[in-house]
Amino acid sequence: MSVVCNHDPYFVQKEDVFHVLGLLPEQKITAALRMLAYEVYAYQVDEIARMGKITVLESLMQFCSVIEALYTNEYLRKPTLRDMRRLLRKGEMRGFPGMIGSIDCMHWTWKNCPSAWQGAHGNRK
Repeated sequence: MSVVCNHDPYFVQKEDVFHVLGLLPEQKITAALRMLAYEVYAYQVDEIARMGKITVLESLMQFCSVIEALYTNEYLRKPTLRDMRRLLRKGEMRGFPGMIGSIDCMHWTWKNCPSAWQGAHGNRK
């Protein structure tokens, strides 16, 4: 939160003309994270965050812009040769040699899967 607040003054709590404090950075960031994490609409977050829908959407847009600006160079780029080696080594240590991306585990038998979930993942075993 401090990194986001230091990068963009939108997230810093401010006073209005009448000396009333505005929204906390925690409120704005939490609203944005809830929308991203739970894939919900602004009206589903506004009561929890105690913000208007427009402000929730504005917070989401600002938050995404800040994250993109802060972390594009490190995390949102094509992997380098060094990154690929590290990923391959990690996959091999976990028992998946040659794996770089995610793995489709749906063909595995889920012996400990709750019976309520049976058949929820297609016609797999």
